[in-house]
Amino acid sequence: MPWSHRSFWIGPPIIGAILAVLVLIFSRGRLYAIYRERFPESRRERLFLGSLGFFVTVFVVRGITIAIHNDIGPFHNVSMHGRHIHHMVWGILLLLTVGYCWLVEIGTGAADSWPLAGRITAMLYGVAAALILDEFALWLNLSDVYWQREGRESYEAMALFGSLLSVGLFGRSLLRGLAKEARRAVSRNAGL
Repeated sequence: MPWSHRSFWIGPPIIGAILAVLVLIFSRGRLYAIYRERFPESRRERLFLGSLGFFVTVFVVRGITIAIHNDIGPFHNVSMHGRHIHHMVWGILLLLTVGYCWLVEIGTGAADSWPLAGRITAMLYGVAAALILDEFALWLNLSDVYWQREGRESYEAMALFGSLLSVGLFGRSLLRGLAKEARRAVSRNAGL
């Protein structure tokens, strides 16, 4: 069974520990005040936490897969009855779980929803997206091309998704400003 493999249990605690340390760092004192000031609304905070979960997971999973590929440390592929279980499978299951939580309105950021649930599901969404997109080349080519030239497609997919998360997080005020200026320009030209 996959859960009896030591490798199955190494990645999640590493990802969870890094995210927990970051949460603890920003949960008290002056850093907490800055955090609350910069994230006055839950939607923007959830986007940030999703990004955080995504990027932490990308670095941890890539590190573990490089260690497996180079036979470094205690890391090994997870297999069941001789079949390699790709980490994309765990990402899909996690994404389905987060999606279900959001369907039943757990962690949606709504006024009557529990804020901690929103923060946790946002981070888990980022983790799931990273696990899935890290093997994008596998599901695009329907072949295990992780360490081949076609495996680069996974890097490109992760970069694209990470960029979208970052633009949504950091570019929101800029995009609003550009839209406002475009509306002004259209209304000035319409008045001519």
